[in-house]
Amino acid sequence: MQGELGSVSVGFLIVLPLLLLLIVRRRVVLVLVVLALLALAGWQWQQQGRESNGTLLTLAPESIQQVALRIGKAPAQHYEKRNNLWWRIDGAPVRADDGRLNELTQTAAAAVLRWRPAGDFEPGRIGLSPPSASLTLDGHVLDFGETSVTGPQCYVRVDGRIALVSLRFTPRPVTAKALDRCCLCPLP
Repeated sequence: MQGELGSVSVGFLIVLPLLLLLIVRRRVVLVLVVLALLALAGWQWQQQGRESNGTLLTLAPESIQQVALRIGKAPAQHYEKRNNLWWRIDGAPVRADDGRLNELTQTAAAAVLRWRPAGDFEPGRIGLSPPSASLTLDGHVLDFGETSVTGPQCYVRVDGRIALVSLRFTPRPVTAKALDRCCLCPLP
């Protein structure tokens, strides 16, 4: 019986290092796979950071002092910020809807989903000939076109490039209800 135990223990002593080697090898492979996945995720994150599409304009919305808005073929409406209040300055100055104008200035910070050179498009096919709306923020013109077929996005022409932005940034006409809420008092 002692001979059998001796052969088992010798066999065990030979097999034990092989088992440990297999366990260690599996862990090393697992660690290498995890490190490779982390490196791949880091590379992708870095690429996305480089390819960030930014915003329509580099202006801070709160710094904008002048706005012009033309929707369709209607004449442009001009606004100016005075003492942190918005005024419509076509003709005699009258107070404008601060909320609506602040909403329009937020368009400067609209996240761009994708930029393309203007030459990649025929303006008439994407609603930019003529544009459905033009928004000028401190001299920077944003021309709005049609809704994209790929989702709730619209085409915007900015400085010779075309951007795709969320449809919520498309300027809309002032409604009669908004005019009723707005304080239309003359400039003192």
